[in-house]
Parts: sequence; C-alpha cells; structure tokens
Amino acid sequence: MSSKYEKSAKFTIGQLIRHKIFDYRGVVIDVDPEYAGTDDWYDAVARSKPPKDAPWYHILVDSAEARTYVAERNIEADESGRPIDHPDLNDYFRILGNDGYLPRRKGN
Repeated sequence: MSSKYEKSAKFTIGQLIRHKIFDYRGVVIDVDPEYAGTDDWYDAVARSKPPKDAPWYHILVDSAEARTYVAERNIEADESGRPIDHPDLNDYFRILGNDGYLPRRKGN
C-alpha cells in the first residue's frame, strides 16, 4: 500500500546531474529520502530554503575535491555524457556507462 509520505527520488546513484543555481556538474553518490542534516547547516547553507521532506542528494562535484548535499529541486539531469573529474570517483564507481556511472560492488 502506498502512503502519501513515501518519497520517490528522481535521481539515482551514479547519475550525472547539474546544479540549477550554481551551474556545476556532478555525480550522485547517495540519496536521502528527506533532509538528514542539522538545522544549523540548513539555516546557514540552504539559503533558498528547499523542502526538507523531499529527497536530498550527496554529490561529487566535477573538477573539484568538493562534495555537496543538495535538494532535489535544485538539480537536473546532465545529459552531456561527459565524465566527472573527482579524486574520490573510483572509490564509488567502476566505469561511466550510457546511463551514468556504474557503482562498485560493496565487499563483505
């Protein structure tokens, strides 16, 4: 049975994205069904006050060492197919496929 409180993430792990406001590219490394940070971080960093009860994404930023935490409403799919340049990329993914990066298998 579906609940009105269930969240459905628009983006998946390995998917290439572009930030709508800050115009950077990146790749999704994790998804939270709703905001999972602190109120202090949200108040200080999430200036556009995106909804906390919608999906949020952990992103490796292209051509940087940065990782970001972004609300779903602030990102869109990046259809360029261009690879991401990030020092931690190989920790999460094997190769870039047609639909984004293919995650590494987790060991036991």
